[in-house]
Amino acid sequence: MAIQRILVADDEESIRWVLSKALKKQGFSVDLAVDGFQARNLARQHHYDLAVLDIKMPGIQGLDLLKQFRSDYPDTLIIIMTAEATMEHAVTAMKNGAYDYLSKPFDLTALDAIILKAEKAAEQTEKIDQLKEELQDQYSFSQAIIGNSQPMQEIYKILGRVAGSDVTVLVTGESGTGKELVARAIHINSQRLGKPFIAINCAAIPRELLETELFGHERGAFTGATERKTGKFEQASGGTLFLDEIGDMPAELQAKLLRVLQEKEITRTGGNRTIPVDVRIVAATNQDITVLVKEKLFREDLYYRLNVLPIRLPALRERQDDIPLLVDFFLQKSKQDLGIDSMECSPETLDFFRSYNWPGNVRELENVIKRAALLSPNHVLTPSDFPGLFEDEKIQSQDESLESLVARKLENSLVQMNLQEMDNLYEMVLHQIERPLINIVLKKTRGNQIRTADILGINRNTLRKKIKILEIEVKRGS
Repeated sequence: MAIQRILVADDEESIRWVLSKALKKQGFSVDLAVDGFQARNLARQHHYDLAVLDIKMPGIQGLDLLKQFRSDYPDTLIIIMTAEATMEHAVTAMKNGAYDYLSKPFDLTALDAIILKAEKAAEQTEKIDQLKEELQDQYSFSQAIIGNSQPMQEIYKILGRVAGSDVTVLVTGESGTGKELVARAIHINSQRLGKPFIAINCAAIPRELLETELFGHERGAFTGATERKTGKFEQASGGTLFLDEIGDMPAELQAKLLRVLQEKEITRTGGNRTIPVDVRIVAATNQDITVLVKEKLFREDLYYRLNVLPIRLPALRERQDDIPLLVDFFLQKSKQDLGIDSMECSPETLDFFRSYNWPGNVRELENVIKRAALLSPNHVLTPSDFPGLFEDEKIQSQDESLESLVARKLENSLVQMNLQEMDNLYEMVLHQIERPLINIVLKKTRGNQIRTADILGINRNTLRKKIKILEIEVKRGS
């Protein structure tokens, strides 16, 4: 499908002007609307291949207009724009059939990429069916998942698209990234809301007990089975069953789980009657399950059954922009749960949090905030309120080789960048390493460029060029 005519609806004149100019330059026919009513009237008069709608507009707001468009003009692709990049907006927009979602301010190349993706996708597949209309107010996503960073925006889009269907989901990510929160969010925003959400950790239950926990048992099935017990599959009937740490499930139970997914029925241990089960499966693991498959520790056929729709949760170090939001959320939560006064973190503490590796991810951050909030007598939390955390980082830095330290810091920096849009990464990184290195040696030699060049092992003329290119100020005799 070639996109030809585009509707732009936004009450900000500057946004309309910029988008109109950029889109017309690419050859598109563009109509502009100053509010929701005008956008609706234009849609009644013309067919639009694409509509770019702001969420907050006079008259009819963007999300309400989105629903009308999806109902009346199902062939029109919708891109939602907002200056408030909240999770609720992103998820609600995607659930109500938006093709994509843009947070203001955005680069025009981001819009170009979406339009190109829309044209290619339309040639291969039908558009995504409209999912459930709105999040129910009493089950707001913000009660569980915090973050407005780009990695989390992508997660919200996926959640919005899959929550209303019954597709099996496999959630992967390091420990502490919030896999169960995602599973609950999927359940809450699905058609199974109001039915049970049952979670079981496959790694926390001894293998000899896990089978009866999942499938139940009949009276007399084994010594001590004095009465019938229903398993998690029956308890989750009509709802969602969350299988956490699925990678630790014993091989014999993997075969039984595969049969349940195929036949949608179970048999209790010690029984001979099949019992139909209607549950949606959301599985999770912190392991690389593809490696387990290669090592014959996890059934390949079960992996493909579970991995219908994979969701990879980013580690906290991959979304450092969310740390201030998470800190504020956990401080507010601590105030409510522990009955303490309001607290905040100093800028110095937040800067350290952004540079820390967070091996325990969001769970670790929550625990250290809760501990500091409980023990600190201060209103503002400073590095001294996190002695163990700061000392661990100091020891780690002291023990690391220079190459390892640089590699770790570089990795933390790169996760914040869109590498797909960069074409000078090598030069940029070299400049950032060269500049402080030359500055340090110049300081040690009191600005003596001949000695500095000798120490660096480069020609003096080369050093002069680098000083000029890198805009390094040379202080002689300092």
